[in-house]
Amino acid sequence: MSTSNSPSQSANLLIEVFTEELPPKSLRRLGDAFSEGIYASLKSAGLASDTSTVTGFATPRRLAVFITNVLDQAPDYPVREKLLPTSIAFDANGKATPPLLKKLGSLGYADIDLAALEKSGEGKNEALYLNVIAKGAALEQTAQAALEQTLNKLPIAKMMHYQVQQKNGQLADVQFARPAHRIIALHGNKTLKLTSLGIDAGNQTEGHRFLAPGIVAITVADQYEADLETKAKVIPSFNKRRAKIEAALLKSAGDDLVLMPDSLLDEVTALVEWPAIYECHFDQEFLEVPQECLILTMQTNQKYFALTDKQGKLRNRFLIVSNIETDKPHAIVSGNERVVRPRLSDARFFFMQDQKRPLASRVADLGRVVYHNQLGNQLERAKRVQGIAAGIAKKLGADHKLAERAAELAKTDLLTDMVGEFPELQGIMGNYYAKHDGENAEVAAACSEHYMPRFAGDALPQTQTGTILAIADKLETLVGIWGVGLAPTGDKDPYALRRHALGICRLLLEKNLSLSLPELIELARAQFPQKEVQEKAQTADIDAFIIDRLRAYLRDQAMAGKPFTSAEIDAVLSQSPAQINDLIARLAALREFNALPQAAQLAAANKRISNILKKTTTKIPAACSSKLLQIPAESALYQALEAATPALDTAYEKRQFVELLKALVALSVPIDQFFADVMVMDPNPELRDNRLALLQQLHQKMNLVADLGKLA
Repeated sequence: MSTSNSPSQSANLLIEVFTEELPPKSLRRLGDAFSEGIYASLKSAGLASDTSTVTGFATPRRLAVFITNVLDQAPDYPVREKLLPTSIAFDANGKATPPLLKKLGSLGYADIDLAALEKSGEGKNEALYLNVIAKGAALEQTAQAALEQTLNKLPIAKMMHYQVQQKNGQLADVQFARPAHRIIALHGNKTLKLTSLGIDAGNQTEGHRFLAPGIVAITVADQYEADLETKAKVIPSFNKRRAKIEAALLKSAGDDLVLMPDSLLDEVTALVEWPAIYECHFDQEFLEVPQECLILTMQTNQKYFALTDKQGKLRNRFLIVSNIETDKPHAIVSGNERVVRPRLSDARFFFMQDQKRPLASRVADLGRVVYHNQLGNQLERAKRVQGIAAGIAKKLGADHKLAERAAELAKTDLLTDMVGEFPELQGIMGNYYAKHDGENAEVAAACSEHYMPRFAGDALPQTQTGTILAIADKLETLVGIWGVGLAPTGDKDPYALRRHALGICRLLLEKNLSLSLPELIELARAQFPQKEVQEKAQTADIDAFIIDRLRAYLRDQAMAGKPFTSAEIDAVLSQSPAQINDLIARLAALREFNALPQAAQLAAANKRISNILKKTTTKIPAACSSKLLQIPAESALYQALEAATPALDTAYEKRQFVELLKALVALSVPIDQFFADVMVMDPNPELRDNRLALLQQLHQKMNLVADLGKLA
């Protein structure tokens, strides 16, 4: 069975859904999902291809996609599908069975000539196949399904339910992110007959609410973006609108620096269709308040862009992004200045009120704040962190009293009015209030620094006390949450334990702290009296979890622009290092060693030795006896190892890993000769065990820096 293939027409496709104002924080994701969904459906149907250019659009009131080179009819294509075994497809008289007829009907080929079906295979394996030329997909039907499917799958957090009046006068229930009013579906200059959200597609949209209100007709898909910009005062491209805002902000800032976090830029871009930048001011007196409070107030509540001088000090002027372009912005500017004043006044009030009560007086109140129902309150947690911090300080020879005081005060700013209003300021306000209370400078800094690093690439604490408290705080969270059975599973990590583990790795590595990871975990476990925590939070499990995050961290590191390889990382981590502060140095040394001509031979020999030792079931003597050495090659290896050992040990003690690995080169020839001349597994058990002891000593010295066998 076949169908004729009529000539296909290619043109550019435009689909737009025009709505009420969409959620600004998710507009960018909605726009991307809309364009990707439509394109994916058309491509899978053969109507669009890899050569098609896809341009997504997203404004506060529209989602749209423009796709080039879209066919109105996909090419016909061959279909070969297995139906049923022949023994089931036909009865004893050779007639089609009901299962075969049902199968053909479900595929849309109920009327096919049975003689056209293919038999393939032999005996019991013979089966019946359908071979046809299937009709390619039509654009109109495919676009209809694509639109419906894409709209249903958009990442909309909360749907709105509303009613739309249909042509027959009846009301239909519809749900979408916001009420939709129009749909455009143009293939070139042809309007496709699509229907969705209770709306029939046409070629009309609407312009800017204030600058170009009313209907805008799009006669051809190619003119969509240009028509909106020139006739409707709308920049439909999210990225172009964002770039224009960013450039205008930088220009308006002049010699000052403009604070424009990506999240704020995205949100403001999602609030305007035709952006205009205006400068506003607030009273100089508000600069007495910590600038973090003022900046957060402006960014969070008003979506304003704060300005600082080149030293980072906040200025009393700020920039706003308006959806109205005018030569007389006085009303807009004065209105925004009037709105921001009470917000800044609130911040100043909170700051002044909080300072009336020292942080130390709030410590007892932590007992009324629940941390976790199985782990007690924040006061109990603070005492656990205090114990861990004191232990770490003693190991490092630091001032344990400062660490204990910092741990006692670190969470008290959670009880202040300012942090209650702006949780993002926790730690930052603790630093300010501790300074105001006359606390030690390191204690005050630790109130903020113990949250560091907050995310990948974040800065680390500058003070020793802050570093100690940061490790202690993360360890307490990791052990405690793990101990109540909430270890991360799959992609679920509600308590950010992976982030805490990575933070511990960075602190130990980048601060070069000679601390044993298992000992730190044991120190943290000792602070928990709960039996369940002791049972579930096993040191080995948590250590393995942290090392796993360390592995991911090391993959992002590089030497001379070249990332460390998995083999190099495995070689270092397979030694199960308790202290991880020198791992980068080990990796760098391993990279240099790998460039030596003898590296491959030594790595292969090391792997061979590892395999021999793993297969050995008898107890190997602690040391090799020179009296039992009979063959010159084993005596030569023994003597070479004895001669190299002092230099190897000295280099290891001084952490001179490059020199240590280069010293192994002297052993390459004796090792080769040993394996050429000596049978390790000698029938004489005494000789065998002595040779195994020699290899064991050699193995230990070769693997001081890393397991060289992993490089083979």
